[in-house]
Amino acid sequence: MGIDLVSVIVKEYDEAIDFFVNVLGCILEDDSPSLDGDGQPKRWVVVRPPGSGCGILLAQARGEEQEAMIGRQFAGRVGLFLRVNDFYASYKHMMDCGVEFLTAPRTESYGQVAVFKDLCGNKWDLLGAT
Repeated sequence: MGIDLVSVIVKEYDEAIDFFVNVLGCILEDDSPSLDGDGQPKRWVVVRPPGSGCGILLAQARGEEQEAMIGRQFAGRVGLFLRVNDFYASYKHMMDCGVEFLTAPRTESYGQVAVFKDLCGNKWDLLGAT
C-alpha cells in the first residue's frame, strides 16, 4: 500500500507545469485530456519528483470554492515536503528562479530545511540530507 498521488489546486495548468518541472525539477509524467466527475473536459496532469513514489496531480481550480483554496490548501501551514539530493544547489536554483523563501536554510534533526511558497502560495519545506 502507498500514496500514489497528492493533489495541488492550481490557477492554470501550463504555468503550474512550468513551475513544477523547470523550477522544482519534477518530471512531467502525464498531461492528457480527461473528464471531471460532471463529465466536463479537464486535463489529467501528473508531475513526479525523480525517484519519488508519490506524484502530484495538478488540478486546475473550477468554481469559486476551489479558486478560494488556491494557495490555502493547508490553512497557512507547511503541507508539502520536497526532499532533494543537493540541498544548496536546489536552494540556489530556486532562488535564481524567483521562488520566495520564508525562512533561511537551517539544520534540524531531520536534515536541512527552508520553507518556501509554490507559485500559488502553498507552503513547502525544501529538505536536504541529515
